[in-house]
Amino acid sequence: MTDLSTIEATLPAIASAPDLAALEAQRIALLGKQGSVSLLLKTLGGMSPEERQTTGARINRLRSDVADALATRKAALDRAALDARLASETLDMSLPIGGAQAGSVHPVSQVMDEFAEIFADLGFAVATGPEIEDDWHNFTALNIPDAHPARAMHDTFYFDRVDGEGRKMLLRTHTSPVQIRTMAASPPPIRIIAPGRTYRSDSDATHTPMFHQVEGLVIDKGITLGHLKWTLETFVKAYFERDDIVLRQRPSYFPFTEPSVEIDVGYTLVKGKRVIGGAEPDGWLEILGSGMVHPRVIAACGLDPDMWQGFAFGCGIDRLAMLKYGMDDLRAFFDGDLRWLRHYGFAALDVPTLSGGLGA
Repeated sequence: MTDLSTIEATLPAIASAPDLAALEAQRIALLGKQGSVSLLLKTLGGMSPEERQTTGARINRLRSDVADALATRKAALDRAALDARLASETLDMSLPIGGAQAGSVHPVSQVMDEFAEIFADLGFAVATGPEIEDDWHNFTALNIPDAHPARAMHDTFYFDRVDGEGRKMLLRTHTSPVQIRTMAASPPPIRIIAPGRTYRSDSDATHTPMFHQVEGLVIDKGITLGHLKWTLETFVKAYFERDDIVLRQRPSYFPFTEPSVEIDVGYTLVKGKRVIGGAEPDGWLEILGSGMVHPRVIAACGLDPDMWQGFAFGCGIDRLAMLKYGMDDLRAFFDGDLRWLRHYGFAALDVPTLSGGLGA
């Protein structure tokens, strides 16, 4: 207890550390392997249950207070160093407006960059397409029949006009039309992801009329479900930055893939909250749909389905951002609340890389 009180009395000294070197010395002395706080933490295993509730809780609170004080002082020293550097150098036009602390990257933009980084490492290119589409690219070429519910007015935003070929115009309901345009314009082999905005007539805590989606497409010879499974496992492990990710495939139905599978990811319960990962999952969450590209879709794009095969998958970018970064209401993504953006936003210069880490 004497050691604990002595360490607590040193907290104000952290705020007065004169430079980063002195601050690092304090960090090592407190939180290093042989630091005073670390040594106190090692005593938790020998405490009785009653002691853990009192002394143990005090030790854990001290660790948190020390870490917060170190982080606060480091941010202040970094800011002062940057201010001094900018005062002595010419203006750097690449810095964000207002200095390094002004503004932030929206979680959706950050997650899109994370996806691009992961799939670039797997040999995928990023493809884009128009958000105002015709119903042939959005539905017909994807083997979606005329009577399919997705074509209904209550699900799709239609325009009161047609294109030059008499086809209805609409706001795309998925980024799958980018797959169709890519297959029609580029000879195989094809490996792309297609991130972007999509639109459906729906709005609640987990749905919005405009949302973000990413789809992937591979067209080549000899492609099987095994290639799809490996790709998705590699992607999900890289995205959540955990090696203990467990995926489950469930048979499903989509008009544009055959066979079709839903992909669930395992989660574990930690203090009542669902955390993605765990070798022995406590439950499952559906994260994306996938399957082998239907031969009719391949043929609609002018390719021979007897020669070319492929797989496709799609998932909601907003939903995966919520799962990774702990958000519970999709509507907040589009409210423009500066408090929410400051809390969940990313520093403008924190570009996600596989080597340096995807998230903040």
